[in-house]
Amino acid sequence: MDDNFDDYFMTDNEANEPAPHVETPQEREDREIEESTIRRRHNSLRIVLLALIVLLCTFLCWSVWQHYFHPYSISQEKGWLMHVSNQGTIFKTYEGEMLSRKFIEDTVLVYQSDFFFSMVNDSVASEAKRWESNGKRVIITYEQYKGVVPWRGNTTRIATKIELDTDRQDDVREVENENL
Repeated sequence: MDDNFDDYFMTDNEANEPAPHVETPQEREDREIEESTIRRRHNSLRIVLLALIVLLCTFLCWSVWQHYFHPYSISQEKGWLMHVSNQGTIFKTYEGEMLSRKFIEDTVLVYQSDFFFSMVNDSVASEAKRWESNGKRVIITYEQYKGVVPWRGNTTRIATKIELDTDRQDDVREVENENL
């Protein structure tokens, strides 16, 4: 007799249960590699954060450079040197005071130094000491910075050149005013 018909006395679990799968060595190795591999997610977020940090550091460096190391003004001032001194504990710099010509023209009774500056270069400082308190008007060429760094002095104005004022038109006006 042929046994090709369904057996109704068997349970459903026995008939549909597949045989257990035996893992081959290659499948086992592939599974272990996949389990030990770290999946990297959110690479685009990391790139954006890294770019943001680099941009922030670049802006910070540019801002420090603009504030402390890039002069925003190069100018000249005429007047009489009142005092030059060598100051500082760690960083020795020369500091100067000048009585500005425009300050004398604006005030009548009180004379005080209104222009403070620093000198980093020794040759500029020796030139300033030469013209200090001798009654001759000088022209100071200086660079003005937004911030002060200790090795450059106590002021934002750094004198780069000091020379005797040879412009005599103002002196002629002073003589004319005295004659009146």
